[in-house]
Amino acid sequence: MKRSIEYGCGIRILNQDLWEVIISFIISANNNIPRIKGIIERICKSYGREIIWNGKKYYTFPTIEELSKASVADLRNLGLGFRDTRVYETTQIFLTGKVKLEDLIKEKDTKKVKEKLLELPGVGPKVADCIMLFGMKRYEVFPIDVWVRRVMNELYIKNEDETKVKQKEIEKLAKDKYKNLAGIAQQYLFYWKREA
Repeated sequence: MKRSIEYGCGIRILNQDLWEVIISFIISANNNIPRIKGIIERICKSYGREIIWNGKKYYTFPTIEELSKASVADLRNLGLGFRDTRVYETTQIFLTGKVKLEDLIKEKDTKKVKEKLLELPGVGPKVADCIMLFGMKRYEVFPIDVWVRRVMNELYIKNEDETKVKQKEIEKLAKDKYKNLAGIAQQYLFYWKREA
């Protein structure tokens, strides 16, 4: 952990808008960063509001109401692929009030928040944890992807076949070791393992 903190000195967890985080992480499924960035830019340009700053044009991330104007076909044309239906259905869930951003934010129990997020189309355990970490400041969550599984296995578990390492085992280890700062530890470990 000490080496990863030294290596990643200065990294930060952004304080992002929850709605934007939910949609962005649904888009991130089986995707790469340049493609995700392009999709989000096209969504903002198509459905967000134009802002001129320093003589340059920018677009806000669309609100629930603004994004609800997009059909599945519209989203597909923006390059979302199979994620188009997921983004459309999630937008409708929030538009109709079946799930409310305010309720997610107010809920004290992280487990209950995760259960609610897992009901959204395109949200699995890792995406739910990312949403809670980056959009809700739930620093106790520990999102697990290939890189995190790899580094936790190398440092602590030491299974010859890292693919056999269970998510529950990593979650328990992270909770025991990092307590309510597991998400911050995860960011350092992820960055160090991926970049070093």
